[in-house]
Amino acid sequence: MISKNIKTLIESKEFISVATSDLASRPNAAPKFILKVEAGHIYLVDYIIGNTFRNLKVNPLVSLSMFDNNTLMGYQINGKVQIVDRGPEYLAALDDLARKEIDLSTTRIIDGVIKGKAHKAYEVAASGQFVILKVKVEEIVQIHPSGILRREKV
Repeated sequence: MISKNIKTLIESKEFISVATSDLASRPNAAPKFILKVEAGHIYLVDYIIGNTFRNLKVNPLVSLSMFDNNTLMGYQINGKVQIVDRGPEYLAALDDLARKEIDLSTTRIIDGVIKGKAHKAYEVAASGQFVILKVKVEEIVQIHPSGILRREKV
């Protein structure tokens, strides 16, 4: 089970770094759009059907990483990915994605007006081709500012 604190931290972010590797152990890390956290899973959007997607087809293991600026804690979330690209779960994710894109675009516009700073782009829109990465969380590693690691099997 993903703790409430970790769930809240993930949901406060728009993107998370996703590390994968191919069968030759060549690493790849790329930011992915966070869609939602639900029932031990983190749903991500892969807009660029590239190395991450190709790697996951042959090796579904991933490591996600993020940082909490308030506590100076780092987090590594390890798990296994199911690629969702059709069916009822995919269609439901499309609805979630449309709402999330509207919320993020609105926030960027308001933030730009309040701060008097223009963004290069305000709208967030999915490309025509994308998949949902459904990450089954298996382990969460807390990385304390002192360097202490705390591993928790989920």
